[in-house]
Amino acid sequence: MVPRYTRPAMAAIWAPANRYRIWFEIEALAVEAMAGLGDVPADAAAEIRARGDAALAAFSNDDLARIDAIEAETRHDVIAFLTWLAEKLGPDSRFVHLGLTSSDVLDTCLAVQLTQAADLLLADLDRVLEALRRRAFEHKHTLTIGRSHGIHAEPTSFGLKLAGHYAEFARGRDRLRAARAEIATCAISGAVGTFAHVDPRVEEFVASRLGLAPEPVSTQVIPRDRHAVFFCTLAVIASGVERLATEVRHLQRSEVREAEEFFHPGQKGSSAMPHKRNPVLSENLTGLARLVRSHAVPALENIALWHERDISHSSVERTIAPDATIGLDFALSRLAGMMETLVVYPERMLANLESLGGVVHSGEVLLELTRAGISREDAYRIVQRNAMATWTGLGSADARGFRQHLDADREVAGQVSPDRLDRATDARRHLGALDASFRRVFGEPGPAAHS
Repeated sequence: MVPRYTRPAMAAIWAPANRYRIWFEIEALAVEAMAGLGDVPADAAAEIRARGDAALAAFSNDDLARIDAIEAETRHDVIAFLTWLAEKLGPDSRFVHLGLTSSDVLDTCLAVQLTQAADLLLADLDRVLEALRRRAFEHKHTLTIGRSHGIHAEPTSFGLKLAGHYAEFARGRDRLRAARAEIATCAISGAVGTFAHVDPRVEEFVASRLGLAPEPVSTQVIPRDRHAVFFCTLAVIASGVERLATEVRHLQRSEVREAEEFFHPGQKGSSAMPHKRNPVLSENLTGLARLVRSHAVPALENIALWHERDISHSSVERTIAPDATIGLDFALSRLAGMMETLVVYPERMLANLESLGGVVHSGEVLLELTRAGISREDAYRIVQRNAMATWTGLGSADARGFRQHLDADREVAGQVSPDRLDRATDARRHLGALDASFRRVFGEPGPAAHS
């Protein structure tokens, strides 16, 4: 991922220094397990640990250049690292990588890196959830218009809209926790995964020390269905980011103006039009979501490897693992900041709700007429007739609101009292179940409604 969309903590997970640190940890733990089984001298295991820890603690650009130079000759990354490590360890290096194969190191390391990345993403989601929770309760009783097909439907609460996004990200967090558990697997089983040259107890020891679970059957590589689930989970979360970003983009349109991204002092919206206040954050989030989602299909295609192992997945994962996690990390951080500072205009929401002359209450009036004994078909005809008259008359000199049309309609006036029509055209009638909905999402209804 380009530096513009890269945050330092996530970038550090995919940096060479961290990768080589994990590679050494895997090798050192394997040696220690073998020492415990009597297959390696205990003093050699201790010396490997001490010298290796010191070498990795002092790891520099010179060391990186040395490994790269060895790889340029050997054309094998793990062998290049092991050669560099042997230069640091001396004679005891002969006990390193005993019975292991490259995939043992590479796949186990990737599992560690993906769990590290998942932990950062879970923290990012916590911040998004907290922002959505706070703003949902802040605007629990803020009336706004609900839209279907982009057209005014019925009144709702802006807080309820945000609660829906909260629930989606909460599901995303649960999915990511499950995906983290599924990807947290270790393989130390040797060539084609038969444990012919390494005791299964070594794998169990390494796994326990790294916080992983042994892969039941690694076939030399960890099965890629685990990785596919992980990257598909990131893609689903990214789609949730886009759904919320799209909502903000629509609400910020000039014709709507119900909410907008915070416009910082000194910020410029356009090089040509000084008046512009563009939804640049949410547009950026839409693009980042596309990138994160694009990594799901290659991860799915990585599942079908040849026999016990091939490396067709390798080049894919070297790209999608850092890019997908870095991209989603940046997106979640940006989304949290955007929602923490989102500027909301309740008065504009109310004005838009009322802008169609009250036709948004047609559904409730329909129910009142049916309660009064009119058939649903006749009630629908009556209500639609008055709603269309209101709609087509909007903006004209003699325009009348929906309620005025209803009051003048003899089929309505003779069946439904003014008090019942008042209740049917009261927007706050749609907020009656807010406490129940908030309790389902947050486990608590929140503060009482304000007047």
